[in-house]
Amino acid sequence: MHQRYLLAITGLAALSVSAQTFQRRADITGGGDRNRGKCTIEVVVDGAAEVEIRGDTALLRNREGQPPQWRRFVCNVPMPLNPAGFRFAGVDGRGRQTLIRAPEGAAPAIVHIEDPQSGSEGYTFDVFWQIGGYGTPFPPSAVAPLPADSRFEDRYYDRDDERFHRDRDDFYRGPDWRGQLFARIRGDLDHVSRDSFRGDDRYRLERTYRELDELQRDYYSGRWDRRELDDVIQTLDRVVDDNRLVLRDREILRDDLNRLRDLRGRR
Repeated sequence: MHQRYLLAITGLAALSVSAQTFQRRADITGGGDRNRGKCTIEVVVDGAAEVEIRGDTALLRNREGQPPQWRRFVCNVPMPLNPAGFRFAGVDGRGRQTLIRAPEGAAPAIVHIEDPQSGSEGYTFDVFWQIGGYGTPFPPSAVAPLPADSRFEDRYYDRDDERFHRDRDDFYRGPDWRGQLFARIRGDLDHVSRDSFRGDDRYRLERTYRELDELQRDYYSGRWDRRELDDVIQTLDRVVDDNRLVLRDREILRDDLNRLRDLRGRR
């Protein structure tokens, strides 16, 4: 009888820990890239926790260990229900951050964080999505409409496209581009995905983002793994082969692919 009582108390205590939830509203800055939504989240974890994001609200849920804490939740616009081109990128933290569910329909995005060492650790991650893609915004007025002139959007994107290619050429003329290669490739993927890979067709592109994020995190922390580089090359190669790409975008990604292969040969 006494043993069953202790087991019941232990179970209730574990349930209480796992049920701890801390809600926070985003600080909406309204700045940044007008074509891309972005939220940056920073939390403190000692054990395991999950961050659930819906619109401009997020829940920080304890899964194991000490109660997690909020540090920062900043977005340029609230995240819509069905964000086009949704992407997750871990930024900082000694443990593992994993996107376990992307936002679809009414379901929120969920990021799982595991901190394997004793003591608390700060974790930072970003989520991105396209503005102007499909989806119902939170709220509808969050994104300012384009001017009524129907020619404005074409002029804007043409100018933006030329600026992108000019900046990219300048980047590779610089002496230190190898140290920022992964960030450059991510920027190229963002640019290409603006006009391509809608709906289910985006699977290969999203997989390339995930593989690239893992490679970058491990590469710069000194945990070099050739297999991770091989995975990025393989997934990017499949994206390049997609016949929906316009020629100029295909050439950009093919150049990125060749630079990754060169990196593999050097290592």
